[in-house]
Amino acid sequence: MLLPTFLKKSKWKVNERPYELNLVGFRSTNTKANRFDDTFVCFFKNRNGFWEINRYDCTTDTGTFWLKNPMTEGGTAMLQAGQYVNAYQLGSHRGKYEALVQRGEVLIRRDYNKDNRLDFMNGKLMKGYYGINIHRASSNGTTKFVDEYSAGCQVLANANDFNELISLARNHANMYGNQFTYGLIDNRMQQRTILRRTAYATSLFALGAVGLSIYEKQKLVA
Repeated sequence: MLLPTFLKKSKWKVNERPYELNLVGFRSTNTKANRFDDTFVCFFKNRNGFWEINRYDCTTDTGTFWLKNPMTEGGTAMLQAGQYVNAYQLGSHRGKYEALVQRGEVLIRRDYNKDNRLDFMNGKLMKGYYGINIHRASSNGTTKFVDEYSAGCQVLANANDFNELISLARNHANMYGNQFTYGLIDNRMQQRTILRRTAYATSLFALGAVGLSIYEKQKLVA
């Protein structure tokens, strides 16, 4: 299924004006931290009305350094799945370089147990402003390990990919204003939902089979 169609069916906002960006992160099923094993997707319609889709390696998770050394006592922030409409704008990441910075509220959960495993279900849900920016790792080449590059931010591994994204974002801002929508899809959550639905359907089938068996036995007795 084409990504825009999938998102529309999920009731997400999808921009369709020429070169108006849609930004989506896909969190992998891997719970081991410190790898750029997630996917960042930037897609838009071109002037001819056809979709263009760019995929970049990224992390949507915190690096090991900040998992073990959280900035706050409550633990390190983990962005939660969902779409955050107009929650980002072009700005300065820590006063160092241009990036997409948080300007609206997002939902996080804090990983508090200070190990190298990503805990997506533990901790208290919180909504607010946490500096969950979209930026790059190293200023050149491809970075292999997340380390200190993410304390909850969405971070692209390759510098050229990031430069391309920012160029597209500047064009978007010039045409439609400096506001961007970002959504995060958690593949682990999707997988759990599918398994849960499968288990439920299987249990219903089993109950139905038991009921049919009892009914057939009753017919034989009668």
